[in-house]
Amino acid sequence: MPITQSAKKALRGSEKKKLVNDRRKKALKETIKEVEKLAKIDKASAKKSLAKAYSAIDKAAKTGVIKKNTASRKKARLSRASK
Repeated sequence: MPITQSAKKALRGSEKKKLVNDRRKKALKETIKEVEKLAKIDKASAKKSLAKAYSAIDKAAKTGVIKKNTASRKKARLSRASK
């Protein structure tokens, strides 16, 4: 447990950031799974939901939840799966 006041404040901030990051990561995983599931069933509907997945991936990369190259790789694999 933090002892100093500044350490307590830093802990509160890091807990808030963790919630935001966890939410962003969950949205990322859900959209990717949705596109992969639709790619197996219907390619046309997978392409429609691809934009939503790209948006979630880009937001996660922008905020530092995932790295830039990881985002690029995920987008490339989703694109290939939906073709």
